[in-house]
Amino acid sequence: MTPLPLALACIWLGMVLAISIEAPLKFRAPGITLPLGLGIGRLVFRALNSAEIVLAAATAITFALAPRPVAATVLLVALAVTLATQVTVLRPRLEARAALIITGGTPPKSRAHLVYIALEGVKVLMLVAFAIILL
Repeated sequence: MTPLPLALACIWLGMVLAISIEAPLKFRAPGITLPLGLGIGRLVFRALNSAEIVLAAATAITFALAPRPVAATVLLVALAVTLATQVTVLRPRLEARAALIITGGTPPKSRAHLVYIALEGVKVLMLVAFAIILL
């Protein structure tokens, strides 16, 4: 079995963890306002999600080239569904909220941010389990 899927999963995991740590910390930096932090966050999460899509696709391709454990395949599908939910359902809502705040508006209450964070946590756990299975 080629180590490529494991390497891709570890890169993906590292990226998600790094951005998850960076995201709240940026708001503590001197001179960072809420609108500025949200503007940076929008760019960073767009880039992260794009990289995640590439990593998920590359991992899926490696799975097509050689047989893999069923549990790993199930986790990869679950990871893809989680990422798709974040990108197509939650991120547009979060970006619209951020745009409203950046322009000085006050958006209505929303749990989208908490759901996104929860899915990030689930994604980290799935990536760890995925890597362990591939070991």
